[in-house]
Amino acid sequence: MASAPQLPLFYNGLEPLSSELHPNHRIRPQQTAPFLVGQHAIPLTVEEFPLVQRFMPIVFTVGEQAIPIALMGLNEGVNVFIDETGALTEENFYVPAYVRRYPFMLARLRPDATELSLCFDPTSPMVGAFEDGDALFDGNQPSDVTKNILQFNESFEQAGQKTQAFMSELKELDLLEDGEVSIQQDGIAQPFVYRGFQMVNEKKLQDLRGDQLRKISQNGMLPLLYGHLFSLSLMREIFARQVKQGKQPQPQLVN
Repeated sequence: MASAPQLPLFYNGLEPLSSELHPNHRIRPQQTAPFLVGQHAIPLTVEEFPLVQRFMPIVFTVGEQAIPIALMGLNEGVNVFIDETGALTEENFYVPAYVRRYPFMLARLRPDATELSLCFDPTSPMVGAFEDGDALFDGNQPSDVTKNILQFNESFEQAGQKTQAFMSELKELDLLEDGEVSIQQDGIAQPFVYRGFQMVNEKKLQDLRGDQLRKISQNGMLPLLYGHLFSLSLMREIFARQVKQGKQPQPQLVN
């Protein structure tokens, strides 16, 4: 089992799924996601931008290995779309694929491995040797449920590779800048200023050379960049939700 510091967000452990070790394991759907309680930022793939931009701000993390994230809250420990039990409070809402793939993921069992193996978090209450739920194996063969899980995770990995290419292009074009959003709350003298994220510099985007602009228009990157920029207006809506829910905003976005 992998050590906790090396694990991705949400995962407390990783174990390769095996018909020999887990012949009676089943998966049972959960109506809540306790691991989302208080989680304010969720990794995204670029393919999700068109859907996410309707519900959450899309920004980019800081640092050399920046990734796109959806903000479910403006402050660490705050998620305005999930209640204290982990239940989604919205009826019409897009849940990012990163959340939906849990507790499974594809991982290399060894650093030198060339193939990815389907693994799961053994601490998750969704997977185990239960009497109820959907079987993960039919004899020593993966069940249809497991095949669907594998297909979803393979699609997620492919989307992740597209996202890496997108971020490389974004870096090459030098379009990212340190983000800052100032929100004035009624009755408060000083505005709340949120930093600690990156965003696209719209002026640099507009000033791209013709060949650069043509390239990102043809490869589908341009509408995704504007989807990100349009989504930033939702930061004020997230702020208002925090105020309404009594989750006092703090003037610093922490990723």
